[in-house]
Amino acid sequence: MTDPIDGAALLDEVEAFHRRFNVFPTDAAFVAVTLWDAHAHLLDCFDSTPRLAFLSPEPGSGKTRALEIVETLVPQPMTAVNASAAALFRSVSSGNGKPTILFDEIDTVFGPKAGDNEELRGFLNAGHRRTGVTYRCIGDGGQQTVQAFPSYCAVAVAGLGSLPDTILSRSVIIRMRRRARNEKVEPFRARVHEAEGHKLRDRLAAWAEQVRGTVMDAWPAMPDGVTDRPADVWEPLLAIADAVGGDWPERARAACVMLVTASKANDKGSLGVRLLTDLRDHVMVGIDRLPTIAILDRLNALDDAPWADLNGKPLDSRRLSRMLAEYMTADNEPITSRNIKTAGSVLKGYYAADLHDAWQRYCPPPPESPLLPLPGTENAA
Repeated sequence: MTDPIDGAALLDEVEAFHRRFNVFPTDAAFVAVTLWDAHAHLLDCFDSTPRLAFLSPEPGSGKTRALEIVETLVPQPMTAVNASAAALFRSVSSGNGKPTILFDEIDTVFGPKAGDNEELRGFLNAGHRRTGVTYRCIGDGGQQTVQAFPSYCAVAVAGLGSLPDTILSRSVIIRMRRRARNEKVEPFRARVHEAEGHKLRDRLAAWAEQVRGTVMDAWPAMPDGVTDRPADVWEPLLAIADAVGGDWPERARAACVMLVTASKANDKGSLGVRLLTDLRDHVMVGIDRLPTIAILDRLNALDDAPWADLNGKPLDSRRLSRMLAEYMTADNEPITSRNIKTAGSVLKGYYAADLHDAWQRYCPPPPESPLLPLPGTENAA
């Protein structure tokens, strides 16, 4: 009988291996990446697999090196750069074991000059779930039939900028930065260090076989406030942490809260949600109605907002109307402009009452006011 492997000590070693060669922005990132490495060995135990996304605004931030270290630790790594969706889903469904796909330079696929690449986006989205499949027509001419190709596999990506929202929401996001002058790492030499990583990989595989039954039935407790899609993303990682024990369950949940909170802070949501949120928090604060012309002036004057430059043009009344009409009032009617009486004239504009239901349903909680109440008014009615 094989001696039991101390999972907590093993993950400590995996984390230490990353720390030799990678500079991640936070300790939480090291925890998340280490747990992700381990989860790749137990993929069939989970209903979903989170994508691991190393993203940065500039080159030279250590993204590729991060993927290189992950490659030494995961089962059947498949390095992809500009790989087609067809190549990927055929690799996953080949029957030779599921590869762990490591997709570098993902910005060349989803960046602003790359087009939509809907097939690859669909593959990455479908493969998040164990039941995910990609449908393709096979055969010649009129003899074609539709066949479902399994798409479920672990995927780590690295790239500049951001990713489509549908992929970001399925990802553990690591915001990489260039190393500061005082941040040192050991040079990675593949001929020397790959073998060290592979030894850890083999021990992770052996540990995974020992805990497979435990992890298969796991329902890890989520930290307060982590629900819906973020809970789907983190459930496999927390299950791994609970299985190894030690201080990993506590560290994993702290990392979960930190990285989920950070992802929400960086996530501006869809353009429509951003519009609703800016209207609530910056344009119509304390106002029950406002003419369209005034709304546009205020939106286009906002710093760090997209409204003054939407594909080279500022937001105008036509686009504002079209965007808001996609959302409904409390009476289930599209939000539209209405007449607003002003001094000596009637202008078209929007009422806060019409927007309130959409604000409640789609916008994040409003920021707390940083201003303290005036002395003597704390208990004013």
